[in-house]
Amino acid sequence: MPGVSSPQKLLTNLNLASMTPGTGAYGLVEDAAIAIEAGQVAWCGGGGSVPAQYKGWQQEDLAGRLVTPALIDCHTHIVYGGNRAREFEMRLQGATYEEVARAGGGIVSTVSATRGATEQELLNSALPRVDALLAEGVSAIEIKSGYGLDADTELAMLRAARAIEKHRPVRVKTSFLGAHAVPAEYSGKADAYIDDICIPALEKAHAEGLVDAVDGFCEGIAFMSAQIERVFEKADELGLPVKLHAEQLSNLGGAKLAASHGALSADHLEYIDEAGVKAMADADTVAVILPGAFYTLRETQAPPIELFRKHKVAMALATDCNPGSSPMTSLLLTMNMACTLFRMTPEEALAGATRNAAMALGLTDTGIVEAGKRADLAVWNAGNPAELAYRIGFNPLHSRIFAGVAQ
Repeated sequence: MPGVSSPQKLLTNLNLASMTPGTGAYGLVEDAAIAIEAGQVAWCGGGGSVPAQYKGWQQEDLAGRLVTPALIDCHTHIVYGGNRAREFEMRLQGATYEEVARAGGGIVSTVSATRGATEQELLNSALPRVDALLAEGVSAIEIKSGYGLDADTELAMLRAARAIEKHRPVRVKTSFLGAHAVPAEYSGKADAYIDDICIPALEKAHAEGLVDAVDGFCEGIAFMSAQIERVFEKADELGLPVKLHAEQLSNLGGAKLAASHGALSADHLEYIDEAGVKAMADADTVAVILPGAFYTLRETQAPPIELFRKHKVAMALATDCNPGSSPMTSLLLTMNMACTLFRMTPEEALAGATRNAAMALGLTDTGIVEAGKRADLAVWNAGNPAELAYRIGFNPLHSRIFAGVAQ
């Protein structure tokens, strides 16, 4: 029964893609078994070598299905008001993302709708989007603020994000994104906005326990690196890790800045150069690849996947779910896009939506299947892990296991 689980369970007759590094392609173990106790993986391995201590536990035969770590969406803007379908039409008529933004659309156009929504309305509108992700085996979601651009609305967004865990079986990690855009009332006064609104709002959000990380948008249509640096200095002072939207539309050196602060991730990265990639490698900063925005904006410059491979920078994948540049709520489609558009391999795509996505959020207890990790698992009606990235518009999820409990 969904939501009900024995504290001790043995899953049998399954193919396990553990995604554990150094264990071969996908960490694949055929005819495997997984012992679960108190929400954690107690043991996993070949079905013929189950230790005696687990054989008496309640058993569930998975009929040869594929089991992977549950998926993780490590970059979303899933809490917001309104939508931007009209801008979608404008872009199809030839307007660029930058032209839309400079004309008063883009991020700023979502601000008024978000400011006009109550906290409950923000939560209610976000839940269907969350449900779409959970239906694809997602167990953890990162959610950013950034559509308030005033203290009250930024905090309301973060409170709505935190409330999602009370309504759905999912982990939520929040990122304060006050440095997302300059609101209309501060047009031409980006530095004043950072001083008057962004940093004080961050301090209030942190005091209220609403922030897990601090993010920013380093781009000509948003904030320059010196302005982001001031936000990051405050994050360092508060003991908060940082992330950054960097090198999406141009190369302003945002990735190097993020890496200099030991950032968990730098995201987008279409225009990053090799020096930026090397800086990320030295800092163990994850590259979060966002094919949904690339696709929606009809970009032509892809992120330098070969450079990330060359310098052994971990690559994560995420939907970038947002109302403008990536109105997408399918991590499976994200995986397919990464393979088709960027020539990532299916194994890289699955690692990007599990192990590396966990790294991008600073999560050390999930993302792979091994003893001692949370029993956050996805059970698929599939035989080969490559099927997850191969199909388009098809969801093979059989069930999701969240902290050992079948959903």
